[in-house]
Amino acid sequence: MAYQRGSLVKLHRKTGDIWVLRYRENRDDGKRVQNDLPVGPLRHFPKEKDAWREVDRLGLLLRINAQHLDNRIRFRALAEHYLTHDVGPGALRPKSQRTALNTNQIVRDYLVPKWSDSIADEIKSLDIQHWLKTLHTDKGLAWTTVSKFRGTMLRIYRIGALHQLVKNNPVLPVETRSTTNYKAILVAPKQTWKIIESLANPLHRILILTCDATALRASELLALRWADVLWDENRIAVTKRWWRGSDGPTKTRRSEGHVPMHPVLAQFLQA
Repeated sequence: MAYQRGSLVKLHRKTGDIWVLRYRENRDDGKRVQNDLPVGPLRHFPKEKDAWREVDRLGLLLRINAQHLDNRIRFRALAEHYLTHDVGPGALRPKSQRTALNTNQIVRDYLVPKWSDSIADEIKSLDIQHWLKTLHTDKGLAWTTVSKFRGTMLRIYRIGALHQLVKNNPVLPVETRSTTNYKAILVAPKQTWKIIESLANPLHRILILTCDATALRASELLALRWADVLWDENRIAVTKRWWRGSDGPTKTRRSEGHVPMHPVLAQFLQA
């Protein structure tokens, strides 16, 4: 395959404008295919030269121009294919900005450094199992975090198999634990009220009280505006969430809607 240098293109999405590196690929069968590699949000790289620096930092040009004598796909290429087709702008199921950033971090900071040059079809299930275990025992990562790594690697192979880049999925028989050391502390209503009263900042008090009375996510709570409080209907509209300094869509479509507003909460909000 031969690759061109590519060009930076701005793409507009509901989750925010992003830069992508667009290039064309000349395949051995003579077909010419256009591909996009995500670079980063426009608000992080306002100028094109900033985006090119990020391209160089991520080594995207090296990735798209890499040539291998072995025609079998290596894991780093398989992972990049996954980021383009399942996490990038053209994904069948678009991801939120937060999910996309978290996925990119898992792939580029953990999976690719470990399995980069390995032939994807030659990676053994037992080797993956041992590596995931060492992430917990040696690196101190929680099993819930390790399980996310397994899930991402599983998805990388599934997308690769869908596009006929790999023949098998070695992650399928791999097991992880889903237990956590976190233990919830139960408090009685009177104890909850004492905690709220002990907060010196009135804004903090009303935030905690609203959280207790509605069970909203912290990001949804911070995105609330007075227009969202429907006084006559005794409920609060949930239409967005606050993330990285700006409003964005809720985590899932099911998160959109309304939550009831208790009369006591309404009194505190009015006050």
